[in-house]
Amino acid sequence: MDGSFFPFGYLCLENFRLEGTIPVWTFACGDSLIEKRVWMEQGANTTYIRYTLKRASASMQLAIKAFFNYRDHNGTTQSGQWQISIDKVDHGVSIQAFPEAVPFYLLSDSGKILPTSHWYLAFDLAMERYRGLWDRDDHYHGATINTILEPGTSITLIASTDPDPNLDGKIALERQYNYQQGLLKGYCPSHPQWIKQLVLAADQFIVDRPLPDNPDGKTIIAGYPWFADWGRDTMIALPGLTLSTGRPEIARQILSTFAKYLDQGMLPNVFPDQGETPQYNTVDAILWYFEAIRVYYTATEDNQLIEQLFPLLQEVIDWHRRGTRYNIHLDDDGLIYAGQEGSQLTWMDAKVGNWVVTPRIGKPVEINALWYNSLVIMANFAQILGQPAREYKKMAKNTHQGFQRFWQSSLNYCYDVLDSPEGNDSALRPNQIFAVSLPKFKKAIPLLNSQQQKAIVDLVARELVTSHGLRSLSPHHPQYQGRYGGDQVARDGSYHQGTVWGWLIGHFVDSHWRVYGNSIEALSFLEPFANHLNDACIGNISEIFDGDSPFTPRGCFAQAWSVSEVLRVWQEITKLGKNF
Repeated sequence: MDGSFFPFGYLCLENFRLEGTIPVWTFACGDSLIEKRVWMEQGANTTYIRYTLKRASASMQLAIKAFFNYRDHNGTTQSGQWQISIDKVDHGVSIQAFPEAVPFYLLSDSGKILPTSHWYLAFDLAMERYRGLWDRDDHYHGATINTILEPGTSITLIASTDPDPNLDGKIALERQYNYQQGLLKGYCPSHPQWIKQLVLAADQFIVDRPLPDNPDGKTIIAGYPWFADWGRDTMIALPGLTLSTGRPEIARQILSTFAKYLDQGMLPNVFPDQGETPQYNTVDAILWYFEAIRVYYTATEDNQLIEQLFPLLQEVIDWHRRGTRYNIHLDDDGLIYAGQEGSQLTWMDAKVGNWVVTPRIGKPVEINALWYNSLVIMANFAQILGQPAREYKKMAKNTHQGFQRFWQSSLNYCYDVLDSPEGNDSALRPNQIFAVSLPKFKKAIPLLNSQQQKAIVDLVARELVTSHGLRSLSPHHPQYQGRYGGDQVARDGSYHQGTVWGWLIGHFVDSHWRVYGNSIEALSFLEPFANHLNDACIGNISEIFDGDSPFTPRGCFAQAWSVSEVLRVWQEITKLGKNF
């Protein structure tokens, strides 16, 4: 509480680096050099912490205090609220916060682990304070590890929910290095190092989600540390995280898994845990599903999966024609209408209590670009499978004609939403960039003519593009918020009102390349992300950034669709060059 720092080991910190995804701290103490590595075992709730005495003129006595906590990432702990039990076991101790808690273990391949019992109080949580939350946390000092290291030797600590993990730190470390090398297999040595780092980062979002009929199921975590797996985020992130990294089998698993949750032509916004009722409050997750399937097919030509999913996709189109939840329906002008009072259905989905910050009720521009893209995809899939494609082509033509309503010639860009309760919304937002980047099929008729496409790319570049993504609202708009922070009301109130979103850079670069045909210039918009990998979460890309300079990273410090979209568009343009 008094602002003091303890202990003072940070004063000896000489260097920090990543070895793939393994963080390495180097401490210099006199003539001694100690390296600390931390990594997790693949597929296990086991973390390794390894100390190595790289250099010394004599042996070194090392004492390590182990602090424990038992809470989720949003909680805090106050001393004395648990009845903690610590018991000696082979090679270490077991810790149980309270009788119903899952026990976990602190073990070592060498050294002595001595149980202790002492609370350290009032750790300062600067990020929680920034977020308007309680900013103090207590930790329990439950064990001290004592060892003597000779030059060139190591000690490994193992923290696990498994009572019998592998104690051989050297083998575990080699296994992790080999795993990382396997992820990079097939990547050309001439590819930039920062792209290889993103390939490793991509793997961190792909996790197991076993289901009763699919014990090997996979899904995608939207972002760390706060998010779970969401329908919209999963479909946007899938191409870059799986196909751009050479893992189409994972993409197939995810696409097949989510197909089981199609209902009334919609995908759930939040993937349901066992026993939970899915929430279908999203209009765009299902439309991104079409695009994810298209990218998968383009990479694999897997006719079997397309044949399996095609009847389900037909049902999706039919549900939108006759209307589904949240007043989502195809209107007579060929455009999709979505929304009702109190709902937030697009990716701009911030809601605080009953306040929907950006309701966007009506016909949002990116939803209709995605709808047109989905109809084009259906027509192409029908032809591939020898099915009738005429109806989908007719619907696509009708949507193309209706989409021309979005263009406002007086401002030389697209409305963000048509037919809202307040009329047509002319706010300059990044959503219209999808009217340039989609559809991706080469023979598809673009939604806008070349002059309109160029006007949008140029305007977005002038007002919305930053080094790390696109602003969600023009700085000239009266509701623009250039800083993201404060309590939940303040944060969510600015979330889509000027805050920069990293994932949007992908479709802007797509669009720039489509308009100007210069791959080098288009890829130059991605170069700042190479530097960002040394900013917030080292080796990863943040969810959002302030809209105002210096564009401070905010939100989740590692975001799946941010990583995915940079990887996807870099690979696509690098591979195809100017041959759009």
